[in-house]
Amino acid sequence: MAFHFHSHSHFLLFFFLTAGLALLFPSTAEPHLTENYYEKTCPKFNDIVQQVVTDKQIATPTTAAAVLRLFFHDCVLEGCDASLLIASNSFNKAERDHDTNVNIPGDGFDTIARIKTSLELQCPGVVSCADILSAATRNLVNMVGGPHYRVSFGRKDGLVSRADRVDGNYAKTNMTISEIINLFASKNLSVQDTVVLSGAHTIGFSHCKEFSNRIFNFSKTSDIDPTLNANFAKGLKNLCANYTSNPGMSAFNDVMTPGKFDNMYFRNLQRGLGLLSTDQALMADERTKPLVDLYASDEKKFFEDFAQSMIKVSLMNVKTGKHGEVRRRCDTFNNLKT
Repeated sequence: MAFHFHSHSHFLLFFFLTAGLALLFPSTAEPHLTENYYEKTCPKFNDIVQQVVTDKQIATPTTAAAVLRLFFHDCVLEGCDASLLIASNSFNKAERDHDTNVNIPGDGFDTIARIKTSLELQCPGVVSCADILSAATRNLVNMVGGPHYRVSFGRKDGLVSRADRVDGNYAKTNMTISEIINLFASKNLSVQDTVVLSGAHTIGFSHCKEFSNRIFNFSKTSDIDPTLNANFAKGLKNLCANYTSNPGMSAFNDVMTPGKFDNMYFRNLQRGLGLLSTDQALMADERTKPLVDLYASDEKKFFEDFAQSMIKVSLMNVKTGKHGEVRRRCDTFNNLKT
């Protein structure tokens, strides 16, 4: 009997010690997400996502780029929690209405809303908007020719979306490569991640105002940026001649294969065909140029590294449990805060 009491004391001591240590050193492991998270609660999840994105991409070929941009802009601020999908109201100006995000094409938001509507009919209140965005992005990248990569699920939707928290979280076209590398580093993204994720510009478009400084009054000695291919610059000048009166004017990020996810973006940079100054600058920095040359010559390597970086981004500051919710509508918190 005495022996039993002795072991029980040891057990209690062990219990309190481990409980104390757990409080002192909370787990830093990734939240427990799984690929088959919805297998029992929403078995048609993958089929519904695939059907909606296929229909949308066929109807509107710029959808893939719009959703990819939406995904990245969502994840780098507040984490992958669909905070960018929240609409503003009279009490709160949301992330999506900040100047940096207003140019994200509406087709991105529309795609996620359509998937959510279909899923709510099938399994109401189960699938988060954050998971929908991650799944739709992967499927669309693959659909336009890019790599297929594994996506885990179980994210909850965030409870905060404020425009006044946006500044300083996104790369801007007037930044130096060092500033961009430092910004990515603050998100635990490496130089390699920086270059490979820039390769997402193999699809999509940019508005003239984002590169107008390269083709109009570039400097006192040159009207155009000398790192631009001369014929390319001439074409851009013609395209953007009236951009101040028509701010919707835009150009494809990849002039050669704009609708295909491939390594042409990097091959373009080698020929002075990068659209944004931050794109072309990747060729001029000794930290990034070797990676540009690598991906330009090896598409398989680009796809492998892009897949790994996308998985990394998809796990940024994920909310689980009580730290989030499953929204009924992707553009509104379940409980409106006033």
